[in-house]
Amino acid sequence: MASLFLLTLFLCFTFTAIPFFSPVSAEPEAKTYIFRVDSFSKPAVFPTHYHWYSSEFTEPVNILHVYDNVFHGFSASLSPSQAASVLQHPSILATFEDRRRQLHTTRSPQFLGLRNQKGLWSESDYGSDVIVGVLDTGIWPERRSFSDLNLGPVPTRWKGVCETGAKFTSRNCNRKIIGARFFSKGHEAAPGFGPIGGGINDTVEFRSPRDADGHGTHTASTAAGRHAFRASMSGYASGIAKGVAPKARLAVYKVCWKNSGCFDSDILAAFDAAVSDGVDVISISIGGGDGISSPYYLDPIAIGAYGAVARGVFVSSSAGNDGPNGMSVTNLAPWLTTVGAGTIDRNFPAEVILGDGKPLNGKMYPIVYPGKSGVLSASLCMENSLDPHLVRGKIVICDRGSNPRVAKGLVVSKAGGVGMILTNGVSNGEGLVGDAHMIPTCAVGANEGDAIKAYISKNPTAAATINFHGTIIGVKPAPVVASFSGRGPNGLNPEILKPDIIAPGVNILAAWTDAVGPTGLDLDHRKAEFNILSGTSMACPHVSGAAALLKSAHPDWSPAAIRSAMMTTANLVDNRLLLMTDEATGKPATPYDYGAGHLNLDLALDPGLVYDLANQDYVSFLCAIEYGPKTIQVITKSPVNCPMRKPLPENLNYPSIAALFSTATKGVSSKTFFRTVTNVGDANAVYRVKIEAPKGVAVSVKPAKLGFSEKMRKLSYYVTITVDSKNLVLNDSGAVFGSLSWVDGKHVVRSPIVVTQMSPL
Repeated sequence: MASLFLLTLFLCFTFTAIPFFSPVSAEPEAKTYIFRVDSFSKPAVFPTHYHWYSSEFTEPVNILHVYDNVFHGFSASLSPSQAASVLQHPSILATFEDRRRQLHTTRSPQFLGLRNQKGLWSESDYGSDVIVGVLDTGIWPERRSFSDLNLGPVPTRWKGVCETGAKFTSRNCNRKIIGARFFSKGHEAAPGFGPIGGGINDTVEFRSPRDADGHGTHTASTAAGRHAFRASMSGYASGIAKGVAPKARLAVYKVCWKNSGCFDSDILAAFDAAVSDGVDVISISIGGGDGISSPYYLDPIAIGAYGAVARGVFVSSSAGNDGPNGMSVTNLAPWLTTVGAGTIDRNFPAEVILGDGKPLNGKMYPIVYPGKSGVLSASLCMENSLDPHLVRGKIVICDRGSNPRVAKGLVVSKAGGVGMILTNGVSNGEGLVGDAHMIPTCAVGANEGDAIKAYISKNPTAAATINFHGTIIGVKPAPVVASFSGRGPNGLNPEILKPDIIAPGVNILAAWTDAVGPTGLDLDHRKAEFNILSGTSMACPHVSGAAALLKSAHPDWSPAAIRSAMMTTANLVDNRLLLMTDEATGKPATPYDYGAGHLNLDLALDPGLVYDLANQDYVSFLCAIEYGPKTIQVITKSPVNCPMRKPLPENLNYPSIAALFSTATKGVSSKTFFRTVTNVGDANAVYRVKIEAPKGVAVSVKPAKLGFSEKMRKLSYYVTITVDSKNLVLNDSGAVFGSLSWVDGKHVVRSPIVVTQMSPL
């Protein structure tokens, strides 16, 4: 059985911020630089930071953004020599070049355990009065998903604005979309983008919060869309579309522009504005990695998110779409909640019937694989690679890779082909996603693709047809970890397990823009109220919406408490009640794939215990990873003093435990971890520990029993993990896995344990 899909995936490719003082060419062209300033050194003579920056550092005309909330500093368009001059100022803590990043590109609320009139939806009044800020491509405000029918007045604490611009007026905001802004100065100052060097291409973009791409509309409605009846994508996935927090308010921050990504300087400005405006949750499905993760002090998403979390704002981010490779997870800062992608129990199956089977309606078509010529561009169905004489009137096999999947179908169509079979390579395994293809298309896994190609090579008159079966619900197994989902271990600090959690990210139906067709291709003129997309971009807003519900039900919970509630109650089993599997291999998945597990909102409302974290805990972590005080101030804004006795990074009070042992150490070795839990359930609860030790590892916990009372809401414990190098056999991912749970008869507060060996540097 293969899966057809009529439906587009936004793959995430990530760009790393690097310090500007890496070698630069003699090119005099201006670039955008972001400067981190020690705000405490501002002379009193200047009434504002802007006056100071524009007097002492550079001309006012060069300044693009001034940052005051999540970050102290400014971005400016300067030549490398001007930037070098600014860097000499003693108040400059750090600087880095602006970089371009990319987007990590229904039924899922029920799949997460949400039910009408009971549980979290009921307890939180569907997220009413919680404000979710979405940093993305903007919004298409006319969609039914953004209706403000029967919503109360805008929360009085809201301080944001509704910016107007091209095709966007103040009437486009309402009691649902309570604020909208757009950020383009970094984008417009960048050389080499847009129609003439920099700037915005007004023929395809709106110089306003209106969404010309679709991605932002999709993520916003996934997090907080209202109930929309009779929703579907061309008849697929029909039903009631709704976001995870249907009554939450939306604040839209357009930082990404069609076909040209999102610039760090604009992303930071949006973080700054969102925190000042009064959002409760920030959802950012944007990547930062390029295969190598930037250190936190050079990563504007990490810096902006720290400033937000320090003010009590929950930040949800996508894990990236570079799986199933190991160490492909992005957005690694421990104050971010990093979300990978899983499947849901809905599919759009189709089958390829080969000439030796029974044809549909008696109609078979010749089938051809252009790749058998050995020309790579033809096998991938790249632009202008197909010979019309070879493919006209035929079903064409195209291999995945290089160009967008939907673009391959357009190439086939232009060359006269009548249909397409899209075949996975080894790296994609059997993982399939739905796309809004412009010609009849069936996607097949690597094994089926090889079988079809073998059939063609043996049959000169090979023929086939595609049989479509519409939408099927109740698919088993589900969830399965999506093959594209970014995987651990954490490439910066493996002591912190990332991703944190997975959520629905495959074939997600949500609202769409009218500016482009469902494929996003220029030649696709179809209009669609809803579209079906896949990516960790789609998983991230599920967690943003979930955070809105939990914040509404528990207004006093910190961002770390909300994340902990999601992680310690996450699911490890699929709808067969078997351990979740990895789509790429078909084998059982591990915490490197899913973190603590799959989001389960049936249990997160009442987790029993939470692992809380305050700003000082994150500062201690930064001291532990040997950042100096000035470097830490780049992230935290305030000067810090690290303790004389260096803390251990693994002692950050995280809801997961990762134990790293040196390969150089032979024989028996141990590590001890310290954790503190806060009781958010019944006051006089008693919890006992339950350990599932990783294979070949000994785990002990002291004390083994925690007794809480009205006065004693917080208790601490130690975990000692002991390995014997003779007995430790790591699995394919280079680790072994177990868990530690606190159980009181009502709650199971579960933390994954990862044990691995690392070569000393």
